[in-house]
Amino acid sequence: MKKLIYIASLLVAATGFAQQAPAPVQKTAVRIMNGTAHLGNGQVIENSVIEFEDGKLTIVGDATTMRLAAPKGEVIDASGKHIYPGMIAANTTLGLVEVDAVGASDDEREIGTYNPHIRSIIAYNAESKIVETMRPNGILLAQITPRGGRVSGKSSVVHMDAWNWEDAAVRMDDGIHVNWPRSFARSGSWPNYGPIEPAKDYDEQVEELRLFLNKAKAYAKTKNPDNVDLKLQAMGTAMAGTTNMYVHVSGEKAVIDVLAFAKANNLTNNLVLVGAEGSEKIAKDIAAAGVPVLAARVHSLPSRDDEDYDMPYKFPKLLADAGVLVGLENSGSMERHQVRNVPFYAGTVAGFGLDIEKALMMVTLNPAKILGIDKEYGSLEQGKSATLFISEGNALDMRTNKLTRAFIDGRDVSLDTRQKELYERYMEKYSRED
Repeated sequence: MKKLIYIASLLVAATGFAQQAPAPVQKTAVRIMNGTAHLGNGQVIENSVIEFEDGKLTIVGDATTMRLAAPKGEVIDASGKHIYPGMIAANTTLGLVEVDAVGASDDEREIGTYNPHIRSIIAYNAESKIVETMRPNGILLAQITPRGGRVSGKSSVVHMDAWNWEDAAVRMDDGIHVNWPRSFARSGSWPNYGPIEPAKDYDEQVEELRLFLNKAKAYAKTKNPDNVDLKLQAMGTAMAGTTNMYVHVSGEKAVIDVLAFAKANNLTNNLVLVGAEGSEKIAKDIAAAGVPVLAARVHSLPSRDDEDYDMPYKFPKLLADAGVLVGLENSGSMERHQVRNVPFYAGTVAGFGLDIEKALMMVTLNPAKILGIDKEYGSLEQGKSATLFISEGNALDMRTNKLTRAFIDGRDVSLDTRQKELYERYMEKYSRED
């Protein structure tokens, strides 16, 4: 009898904590009226009309000048509210790790140094409790990226409401991630760290990487290789320029070396710098090379002892002012739990001098361009995916980022999370007079 009671209690608990079912496909047209629409491309429509059907935007315009037919479906009055395209979190490990201390739930890295054949999308857990917490802040798309080694593997772009990784995928295998050797390293070890010094094996590590890429280039030119090499084969699309090569790099010297390396190997057309801390002085060189940057996490400490205290906050603006296409990324300690702050990274950049609509572009259209999904996502334009949300106030300000509705490909997605459930439960408990 005790066993039956125990099993029943487990079933009740499992039911109470069950994953939300993804939203159904859009069946009727939706028209949003009278809201302030931030299109994600730098433009704002103060009194807008936005309509979408079958998951696509059919009308994006000014409600005061457009002549509209009678609505065919639901009408949402967004007076006093703000409408945004779904924000994009680049370079994340969302869905790859659930609990850091539980090895069985950690799929963010593979053993070995060169792993271009590893596909992060295969390990993506669409039912992650962390993933569902992105939607209430307006983050509706993310790039799922592996970690570790010299070549970590391939990332993919997903949306934040799906049954499984196949349903979630927006763009499979958008690029390969390379971790460039560090040109400087801190000597000593914890807790007795020494000064930062030039890395003694830097040139050796760069040469090793160069040889690997040369092998991959030669392999790609071989029509019928005698022995199939999965690692070299996986590099083919990046070497051919059809997918991105994301180079995670830090330090001015290292960035200069990456640009020279890419130019020598004809890789600048599909090169993306990730992090790129310390490159503000060579921003014009990066722009001249036509290389975009996913700038390091804004809410961070300065990366160098002699750096301005506010460099992480103004770094994206310094790059953008020089003409670099800049998106924001979030890698770092506790990164999965910080991804929800992506809108506020853009808000911080705006607070340090960048026009607020340009700051918004760094988490919408700019990363969409960098990730190769801008034909469908990143801005509110007729014909694009109806992936958007309505906020009570400025979505880049944590005080006013309060979503009332969100849509992914026109599907009306839930804004409920386990955290919200617990908040409501205990607010009710502790607000009762008894």
